[in-house]
Amino acid sequence: MIHYKSAQEVEAIKASAQILGKAHAEVAKSIKPGAKTKDLDKIADEYIHDHGGWPSFKNYHGFPSALCISVNDVVVHGIPNEYVLKEGDIVSVDCGVKYKGYHSDSAYTYPLEGTSEEVLKLLQRTYESLYLGIAQAKSGNRIGDVSYAIQHFVEQFGYGVVRELVGHGVGKELHEDPEVPNYGKRGKGPLIKEGMVFAIEPMINMGTKNVVQEKDGWTIRTNDRKPSAHFEHMVAVFKDRTEIVTTHEYIEESYQFKWRNKSR
Repeated sequence: MIHYKSAQEVEAIKASAQILGKAHAEVAKSIKPGAKTKDLDKIADEYIHDHGGWPSFKNYHGFPSALCISVNDVVVHGIPNEYVLKEGDIVSVDCGVKYKGYHSDSAYTYPLEGTSEEVLKLLQRTYESLYLGIAQAKSGNRIGDVSYAIQHFVEQFGYGVVRELVGHGVGKELHEDPEVPNYGKRGKGPLIKEGMVFAIEPMINMGTKNVVQEKDGWTIRTNDRKPSAHFEHMVAVFKDRTEIVTTHEYIEESYQFKWRNKSR
């Protein structure tokens, strides 16, 4: 069942998303060679708590951390640990915040200095696919229009679109209907209507679309061990427009490696 949000609920989600965006930015300041992923998690956890929120992922079905940190061939759901970042790594940081009863959810993949031009192109194109999907997330379209826009764009470069993991509605629950796949057919799927709030999150692999789950029950890797990129925004649908309610602005102000200019 899709839960349609009132204007007041959208404002509550935006307030949550502001804390989320700034928590991401605090983490971004410390993403560099030599950083341990568990220390990045601690930064986000403390920031969210200090600003009156709760990390949505922590204890969610037993997940142990505030952040999912997924490095290189890890697609999503990587558990922060003792891993030390190094030059050439790419690091996907996915975070959620619950604030005054409402969740927000967003993700961003960071390339460290030394990332190859080929991998920078994967990140750039995945980022572009997110916005192509958002452009189709408007009242009167269908979820398949969003899905098709992402798939059609990235597959022309030979990339794999992950099937097993999808975007989703967000609100009082972290995961709500509808599901928002990154592949599909135009004109198919649920009708997009005013009051819908959902996350669009392309997960795009350099090689095969196939993934495997590690024994920890969380970590999802590419089957061929090639890199994967992940970007995520939430959108709110109004009758005459669609708004992006999450923000990457604070991230891009804080992260020192201005990669998106270099990879164009």
